[in-house]
Amino acid sequence: MNNFSQKIYTNQFIYICFSSLFFSASYNMLIPELPSYLSNLGGSEYKGLIIALFTLTAGFSRPFSGKLTDTIGRKPVLIFGAFICIISGLFYPILTSVCGFFFLRLIHGFSTGFSPTAIAAYVSDIIPNNRLGEAMGIQGMCFSTGLALGPVLGSYIKLYSNYNILFYSSSLMALLSVLLILKVKETLENKKLFKFKFLTISKSDLIAKEALPAAYITFVTYLSFGVILTLIPDWSAYLGIINKGTFFIAFTVASLLVRLLAGKVSDIYGRKIIIIIGLIVLTISLLLLSRLDSINGLLFGATLYGISMGILSPTINAWTIDLSNPLTKGKSIATMYFALEAGIGFGAFLSGWYYSNVIEKIPQIFVTCSIVAFLGLIHIVINKIKFLKYV
Repeated sequence: MNNFSQKIYTNQFIYICFSSLFFSASYNMLIPELPSYLSNLGGSEYKGLIIALFTLTAGFSRPFSGKLTDTIGRKPVLIFGAFICIISGLFYPILTSVCGFFFLRLIHGFSTGFSPTAIAAYVSDIIPNNRLGEAMGIQGMCFSTGLALGPVLGSYIKLYSNYNILFYSSSLMALLSVLLILKVKETLENKKLFKFKFLTISKSDLIAKEALPAAYITFVTYLSFGVILTLIPDWSAYLGIINKGTFFIAFTVASLLVRLLAGKVSDIYGRKIIIIIGLIVLTISLLLLSRLDSINGLLFGATLYGISMGILSPTINAWTIDLSNPLTKGKSIATMYFALEAGIGFGAFLSGWYYSNVIEKIPQIFVTCSIVAFLGLIHIVINKIKFLKYV
């Protein structure tokens, strides 16, 4: 697996990539419409909890998903995560109180706590190490395509039908993801049959210390994403954009254009220098979102934001694998994703709490996010300089 010319576009890889696309579309297609749905239920003051509760259980489940990925295999964990999406979509039309809605957001969060961990581990199993950044970029492109198309499709479905059809469509997307997973082969050697004792988590199962550098940058990067998911629907409406998924399509198209290139370049020149470039672009994009209060300004900011995430996401994922112990890749990936969920969750909760439906506060929140991203940039630059002193 060290030959650069080795084929990476296998059927297994293609199935996983498209499964990732449908999985991402499944839960992201709900995002633009959930704030107004919650308002209709009478919970408009709790919009920050829409994302925060989802990420709470996603983060909580990471140690379990990491351990199970390393013991019972990648494939069962993938299926379980997508199955949660199927069930959640079917129950949103049934539990129609504010409490019932938030209960489902907690349950729904388990899906992203499991599937992405197993996807990253699976890809790293079937791809040569010196092309891992490239492969993570491709897989990330598929996931981001679902992230972009999901919100746009979800808004159109709601515009021309109703919330129940939207929720059922979310379940259908997740079902398509499961059908593709069923076509791939398990890659974990010496996998074990599931036992309930595997759900017992010790201190050593919680955090992979070797992955902490990547986890810190992940937290800094995705704090702003929690803010984006929470505030962009209302900010878009304020600026006069009818389809609340417009920001996400601009963001993702830009992300797709650079993901593959960023992954390839990080394979050649190293992960840290590419992460530094990504953090610079991220800081600038958030500042622009705070200053450009027009439709064109929002789309320009979304494009730059997409470029930054397209640079950072595959590079951080590949860096996490680089740092991991081959026998416990699941735990390392889970540690990185725990930081991701923590960043999204804190960003969503704090921004929703401070925002409190006062639209003038949104630019201030974007400025704060840019400061956080800049602090992450300073951190990795200092560590890069320290490393070079010893080379």
